[in-house]
Amino acid sequence: MNDNKHTFKRYEEGETPNDWDLEDKIFQQDTSYKCPTYVHKTAPCSGSCPSGHDIRGWLAIARGMDKSPVEGQAWQEYAFHKMVEANPFPASMGRVCPAPCESGCNRNEVDDYVGINAVEQYVGDWANENGVKLAEAGADTGYKIAVIGGGPAGLAAAYFMRQDGHAVTVFEANAKLGGMMRYGIPGYRTPRDMLDIEIGRITDMGVQVKLNTKVGVDVSVASLEDEYDAIFWALGAQKGRPLPIKGWEGTENCIDGVEFLDAFNKGWVVGTAQKVVVVGGGDTSIDVASVARRLGHVTNVAKTDHAGGEVIDFTAQDAAGVLTREGMQATLTSLFPIEQMTAAEHEREDAKREGVDIKGSVMPLEVILNAEGRATGLRMCECVMKGNAPEAIEGTEFVIEADIIIAAIGQAGDFEGIDNLGNERGFIDIEAGYKVKGKDKHFAGGDILKPHLLTTAIGHGRVAAETITDYLDDGNIAKRPKIDIASFNLLEELNERGHELSPYEHMGEETRGTDSATYAVHNYEDRSDGQIVKHTELYKGHFPYVAREIRDEVHIEGDNVLGNFEERIIAYSEEQAQKEGERCMSCGMCFECDNCVIYCPQDAVSRVKKNDRTLGRYVETDYSKCIGCHICADVCPTGYIQMGLGG
Repeated sequence: MNDNKHTFKRYEEGETPNDWDLEDKIFQQDTSYKCPTYVHKTAPCSGSCPSGHDIRGWLAIARGMDKSPVEGQAWQEYAFHKMVEANPFPASMGRVCPAPCESGCNRNEVDDYVGINAVEQYVGDWANENGVKLAEAGADTGYKIAVIGGGPAGLAAAYFMRQDGHAVTVFEANAKLGGMMRYGIPGYRTPRDMLDIEIGRITDMGVQVKLNTKVGVDVSVASLEDEYDAIFWALGAQKGRPLPIKGWEGTENCIDGVEFLDAFNKGWVVGTAQKVVVVGGGDTSIDVASVARRLGHVTNVAKTDHAGGEVIDFTAQDAAGVLTREGMQATLTSLFPIEQMTAAEHEREDAKREGVDIKGSVMPLEVILNAEGRATGLRMCECVMKGNAPEAIEGTEFVIEADIIIAAIGQAGDFEGIDNLGNERGFIDIEAGYKVKGKDKHFAGGDILKPHLLTTAIGHGRVAAETITDYLDDGNIAKRPKIDIASFNLLEELNERGHELSPYEHMGEETRGTDSATYAVHNYEDRSDGQIVKHTELYKGHFPYVAREIRDEVHIEGDNVLGNFEERIIAYSEEQAQKEGERCMSCGMCFECDNCVIYCPQDAVSRVKKNDRTLGRYVETDYSKCIGCHICADVCPTGYIQMGLGG
């Protein structure tokens, strides 16, 4: 027996028919002039996804409802190709994206959100393991595009522009592609072999790559403007911000978090400190503190070819055989209370489990220096937040001892050699369509606009690629839709399944009684570019309580974390991924439950002939039988049926 409470009740206990608004809530074989129309809206998960995934679409594949048109194609491969319509990094984002889609999931109103992120990881991993490739590049357009920066925004833009047939060259200042996915996130969160596969798919499409090449230093902007038809700036925000307190500036053992993680991910970091304090509160500061804890304390450091520095400039691989590791004490501080830190909750809990001491509602006041000018501690006090500004609480000062202090409080772009591109805040200003403000044929996206999520940068790259193609076509950029995602397109679905519409041959003529004509899609409206389906539009009583499948994680306690850089998230099994697909409520799109067919008292709703069915065209209405009773709309679980038409 299911002991859980009802997930949904249409009426409150004790209500009578006199309490109901029959116009809005239910029609029991009433009549009206309205007839059902099938309205495609965007699901809130997709509306919440910064990269613009058609999440409902690939969950329909996972659940087995949407079958591949390619004979013998595995559902995972079909789902992968659906995913990369918006995001070419499903394995990576399935691990590190904080999944705003799950916060937006309407299933939260029933029992628990759908494990979207975990399904994405499973499909991405399956594609990697089975050597699935991206589609071939489009027909050559003759246009050449320069992409500055090989991180998530730059690589996504390169991928989508190769799909459009443009020649693309990526200029990357580092020795490898990946940007913050490689140099800003530890390998136990984005395994490097996985990342190399996903990046390799993009370069295999014919993307030219110039590594160790910094635009503005190694190559001039003027030369790029002469050689390329458009330039996409995806520099990232590779410079951390210093702490604006006394004693920070110029102190050797005070560094920023971006610098620390970059050095660690290049193999330059070894632990040389017993006590590390990280000032922050976002995912970057969590990563910094966790890496510091994992590194351990090193009592002997072998001489290396790198310049001095206590945290950076050591080659860990070369020194590994001669170093002895002891425990490191890592403390993370935040202006906000622990529960309000911007870092994802599971990241905070993992860090605490691994031995990181997290202190919330505290603010730094001064770096304590010794006679040699090195930091030995950080003077702090308790604080309360007034909006986004901290207010010190008098009489609460204290000092945290520290061998190293790391600031992870913000990031900005590096504009060496390209000063005229940046604004006073260290970012690039853009106009509509990701066009650089005041600069013809220059576009920009990713963290160089404003640091945000990796998946946000990917979304910038996707949309910017489309606007660049639009710009190259006629010099103008069309207005983008309000909901700018890789949305389901019924006409494309019909064509893919061999159900193309017949040509329309009535231009200039007035036509009536066209419900049986084959040149149009009838009683269907696509509002996906402007409307998101709300949970109040669904018949939630259709959905029983089904527990969400939980990804296992490798939890490491205390000192067992030392030297451990293995991945900690364990992917779904195929069975788990399919079960989560089944939990999707398919908001705004028919999922073939048959409720409207079963409950229509006039037998006016019927299934489309099996050979003619496609996703979104499962049922049809005989208007000669329909009396407008609204029952089909009332029992539609997905909100796909709305009453309209008529006259």
